[in-house]
Amino acid sequence: MSIHANLLLQEKEKCYAPPSMLLQWHITERCNLRCTHCYQDNYARNELNFEDLLKILAQFKTLLATLSKRRGKRLHAHITVTGGEPFARHDFLDLLEVFVAHRSLFSFAILTNGTFIDIAMAQRLRQLAPCFVQVSIEGITATHDSIRGEGNFAQTITAIKNLRREQIRTFISFTAHRKNCHEFPKVVQLGRQLKVNRIWSDRLIPWGSGVQLREQLMTPAETKAFFEIMKKYRDKWTWFNHTEIAMHRALQFLVGDGQPYHCTAGDTLLTVQPNGDLYPCRRMPIRVGNLLETPLLQLYDTSPLLQKLRHPEQVSEGCQNCFYAKVCRGGLKCLSYAVTGDPFKTDPGCWL
Repeated sequence: MSIHANLLLQEKEKCYAPPSMLLQWHITERCNLRCTHCYQDNYARNELNFEDLLKILAQFKTLLATLSKRRGKRLHAHITVTGGEPFARHDFLDLLEVFVAHRSLFSFAILTNGTFIDIAMAQRLRQLAPCFVQVSIEGITATHDSIRGEGNFAQTITAIKNLRREQIRTFISFTAHRKNCHEFPKVVQLGRQLKVNRIWSDRLIPWGSGVQLREQLMTPAETKAFFEIMKKYRDKWTWFNHTEIAMHRALQFLVGDGQPYHCTAGDTLLTVQPNGDLYPCRRMPIRVGNLLETPLLQLYDTSPLLQKLRHPEQVSEGCQNCFYAKVCRGGLKCLSYAVTGDPFKTDPGCWL
C-alpha cells in the first residue's frame, strides 16, 4: 500500500470514531438560500479574511496540543466547516487544502446546502477526501421546497447523486417539527434509494428566521412519537443497504435504546462564527468572546459559561430527580435556551 493510500485509510478510520474535540466553523453568513428555519436572520455580517482564518486554525491547534498534554493522550479532533453556505466563499477550497495538509491533527467534513455541488465539484471533493458531506432534506418535495425554496429539492437530490457517484460519504440531515415530522419515513426511503451513508434528525430550534416557526415546536408527546418513528425505521433498515439511521441526539436514547447522550456544547464542542466570535454551539448563540481579541485556549479555560456547561455535576433545573439526570444533564440545552432564555432548564420536549 502506498503512503498516500495508507494515510487515506487512517483518515477513513478516524472518520468513524467519535471526536474528542469538535469545532464547528462557520466561515461565512452569505448564502444563496433563505430557509424558513435558518438560525440566521442576517446574511451580510462581516467575515474574516483568509489570513485571519489561518490565525484561528493556529489557535485550534494550540488548544488541541494543550488539552492532549493535560490528558496524557492525543485528542481525536474534527472540524465541520459550514456557513451560511461555505461554497459562497471563493477561497473555501483553499481552506480545505490547508485542512488536508493537517490530516494528522484533525479530520474535517462539510455542511452545505448542496447547490454548488455539480459533477466537477464532486470530483474535486473526492480529491480532498472529507470525512463526509452533509446536506439537508426536510420532507417530500413540496414540504422541502416550502422551507428551502422552489426547486431546491431537485438540486439537493442532484448533489447527493454527484457525491455518491464519487463515493464520498454523504449524510442527510432532517430538522423535525410539527409540519414535517410525519414525512421522516419518506426521507429514509429516499436516502436508501440514493445510498447515503447516514440519515439523522434533530429538532427545530426557534432562532434567527426560525423564530417565526416557534408554534411548530413539537410537544413532549409529539417528540416521543417522532423518536419512535425514527427507531422503527432504524431497526428495520439500518445497515440493510449501509444507510445508518442515527439516533445519538438529545433524548433519543430514551426511545432508541442507545448510549445515553448529553449536550457537549462548551466541552468537546465549540463553534466559531464568521466574525471570529466563539459560541458554545451555533444553536446556543451566547457570545463567549472573539478569537481576534482573546485566544481560544484562554476562553476555553476561563469562560464561566463554558466551565458550567462542561461541569460533570451540572444538571438542568427540573431534572434533578430524573433517573437519567447524571447522564442526560437536561437534554437539548439549545432548545431550553431558545424557549426559556436559560440553557440550564429542562428540555421543553422531554416527556419524563
